Amino acid sequence: MTEGASPAAVSARDVSGGQFRYYDFVMAAFVAILLLSNVLGAGKVAQIWLPGIGYWPFGAGILFFPISYVIGDVLTEVYGYARARRVIWAGTGAVLFMALMAWVVVELPPAPDWSNQAAYETIFGQVPRIVLASVCAFWAGEFVNSYVLARMKLLTRGRMLWSRTIGSTIAGEGIDSLIFYPLAFLGAAGWTGALVVQVLFTQWALKVAWEVLLTPMTYLVVGFLKRREGIDVYDEGTNFTPFATRV
Repeated sequence: MTEGASPAAVSARDVSGGQFRYYDFVMAAFVAILLLSNVLGAGKVAQIWLPGIGYWPFGAGILFFPISYVIGDVLTEVYGYARARRVIWAGTGAVLFMALMAWVVVELPPAPDWSNQAAYETIFGQVPRIVLASVCAFWAGEFVNSYVLARMKLLTRGRMLWSRTIGSTIAGEGIDSLIFYPLAFLGAAGWTGALVVQVLFTQWALKVAWEVLLTPMTYLVVGFLKRREGIDVYDEGTNFTPFATRV
C-alpha cells in the first residue's frame, strides 16, 4: 500500500509485527514519558489558581503522566490490544527497574566530601508502599484502558474515535486512582478516609479532562500512523488476558 492511502481494516490475527514502521518509536515514547513523569513529576507538589476557589495544590506529574494513557490509546487503536499489551509490560518492567535502581543508588554510602545526600534522598528516596501502589495502579489501569478501547472499537465498528479514547480513559484512570490512592495513603499519617476520597476524585477528574483536551492531538497521531502503517487493526478473536505473551 502506498503512503497516504486509506488504511486497510484487518483482524489483529492477520497482522505481522515485522511490517510496522513506527511501533518501536511509539513504545519508546510510552516508556520514556512513564519514567520521566514518575521521576520528575512525582517529587513536586505544585499549585494552580482556580477562580472562586483560590490556589489548589496538585502533583506535578499529572501534567505529563496522562500522556501515557493517550499513547496507550494510540497503540491499541493502531496496532491492537496484543501489541499494546507488550508495551504495558515493558513499561511495568521499566518502572520496577527504576525503583530498584533508585533504592540502590540512594542507599550507597556517599563520599565524605559530597554534601547532597539529603537532597538526593528527598527527590529519589523510595517509599515501598508508594512504589507498590504506583506499579499496581499503572499495570491495572493501563490494561483496563486498552481492553475497553479495543472492545469499544469493535462495538462502534471503528467510528467515533473520541468516544473510545475518552471512555477507555474514564475506566482506566478510574481503576488507576481507585487502586493507587487507597493503597498508598489510606491509614497513613495525615491522611483521613475523606481526604483520600477527595484527592482520588480530583486527580481522576483532572486526568480525564486532560485526555479530553488532548483528543484533537490523538486524532492527528492516530490518523498519521494508520496512513503510514497502512492498516487499521480490529481485535477480533484476540486473547485479552494480560498474561499472554504471543501477539
